[in-house]
Amino acid sequence: MSALPANETVGTDGSVTLELNASYFKRSVWEWLFAVLVIAGGVFAFVQYQSAMDVYEKGILLGAMPAAIWLGWLWKPLQRLMLVVAAFSLLGINTYQNDLARAETVFWLKYFLSSQSAILWMSMLFFMATLFYWIGVFAKGRADGLELVASRLVWAAVTMALIGTMVRWYESYLLGADIGHIPVSNLYEVFVMFCWMTAVFYLYFEAQYNTRALGAFVMLVVSAAVGFLLWYTVERQAQEIQPLVPALKSWWMKLHVPANFIGYGTFALAAMVAFAYLIKQQASETKWYRMAPLWLLGVVLCFEPIVFRKSSVTGLSDYWAMYFGISALIVAGILLGRKAIAAKLPDFEVLDDVMYKSIAVGFAFFTIATVLGALWAAEAWGGYWSWDPKETWALIVWLNYAAWLHMRLMKGLRGTVAAWWALAGLAVTTFAFIGVNMFLSGLHSYGTL
Repeated sequence: MSALPANETVGTDGSVTLELNASYFKRSVWEWLFAVLVIAGGVFAFVQYQSAMDVYEKGILLGAMPAAIWLGWLWKPLQRLMLVVAAFSLLGINTYQNDLARAETVFWLKYFLSSQSAILWMSMLFFMATLFYWIGVFAKGRADGLELVASRLVWAAVTMALIGTMVRWYESYLLGADIGHIPVSNLYEVFVMFCWMTAVFYLYFEAQYNTRALGAFVMLVVSAAVGFLLWYTVERQAQEIQPLVPALKSWWMKLHVPANFIGYGTFALAAMVAFAYLIKQQASETKWYRMAPLWLLGVVLCFEPIVFRKSSVTGLSDYWAMYFGISALIVAGILLGRKAIAAKLPDFEVLDDVMYKSIAVGFAFFTIATVLGALWAAEAWGGYWSWDPKETWALIVWLNYAAWLHMRLMKGLRGTVAAWWALAGLAVTTFAFIGVNMFLSGLHSYGTL
């Protein structure tokens, strides 16, 4: 399927012209019906909620409609995803009947469609998907069926995450018109976004390359994010909707934050593919000190319990002690089964290509996010750049992946060095994402820990 509705032709004089690709618009009845439904949904949102939107937000809504149609035409599974999310989100919103207290009394809201319920379902489904992917890696008889179940569970988790996000958006307005905002403003909300965005990009590559073995690796980073999210919910009551600080009351947030997290999600995906590449490469290694990727995974997985442990006489809280134990089992399982895992992974060329495309997409959106952030900073603080810790680390992330892509495109960087570099990039990105909030202060200190 062509991604762009135009073809390039070269004339006899060397000039290049663009011609409309008429076949691009030769769509099935269902695809045109999908387009009509998207437009109808956009019109409904405008009529229903225009009082809560300024002129810029109305422009964003107008631009979102053709973008949604294009994405749905580009990758058909998104059509079903959008329609299901829209249907259940509207069901949840209508069930509230403008009364937030109904979230505790109405069955469907309490257990499925309130934002917190949907996000908890998302969490459980991501954990289950991770488990099924890994069982599929080691299974001999019904591996394809198990991996198919895992893939469907990821789709279900993404669906629940998006339903939870949409309903949470509405819930914030039920608390008050001055409180209502798109749920991308704090660590809790952006961790939900990180989980579903990373998963969606993985599902796309899974379909493009017709392989599900990578899901076992990519879902590890998603599950780690879910683990943090659950701790953050219990320990800090982070699910509570809070009013925005003045600097965040801007339409720029609706563009800057999602673009930023497309970058974070795809960088994380590339790192886990790089990890799979290194495991496949060292599958036959017998000397423990040469299996560096595996030990690095152990350090990363054990990072969360060490950093976020609850101060007490015994050291770790029960939650992080259990997390630590599960992490140790994962590392041990990969160590013992590395040959079987390597046999299930795609060829090195496929792994390398997924790594490259993930970083390329992430870099493009991270660049856009950085530019948008500078424009937002000029409006909010009077300057495009202030060397705030978050801005500085965003620049470090950008330079890291700019160098990776330069070496790839100009010098033909491939293989082990590229994989190690992509894996190290996850550490840099993670510090920019959450480490700055933990250890540094500045103008971006909205998601404190």
